[in-house]
Amino acid sequence: MRTPPGSYNPGRRHPRQPKTITQREQKLIDLYSNCKLGMTPQQFYTKWEVTHETIAYICSRSISTVRFWFARGRSYRRPMATDLRHLALMDFLLEHFEKIPEPLLNLLCSNNQSI
Repeated sequence: MRTPPGSYNPGRRHPRQPKTITQREQKLIDLYSNCKLGMTPQQFYTKWEVTHETIAYICSRSISTVRFWFARGRSYRRPMATDLRHLALMDFLLEHFEKIPEPLLNLLCSNNQSI
């Protein structure tokens, strides 16, 4: 995956000063960092009418990796914590989609078309 020219510059300083983290923002960071947000692939699959391909897409994993998550016995592989978080966040978005204002969704996914 390539980064578009001009958007990634690790050797140069950002043109703006970084924003100061306020006490309110620190509380949000603490809340997020301590949140045990997670949903197993099996829970997600049971709750939503999705395929293994869809779960792979949500978690940015291969279909074969997702199949290992559903396997039994020696073939079983445990999903990573990031995979559980991706599924939980997707579940949250699906559950609360109607309540999220379109401009906020567009900020979240600014490189995609409007929903």
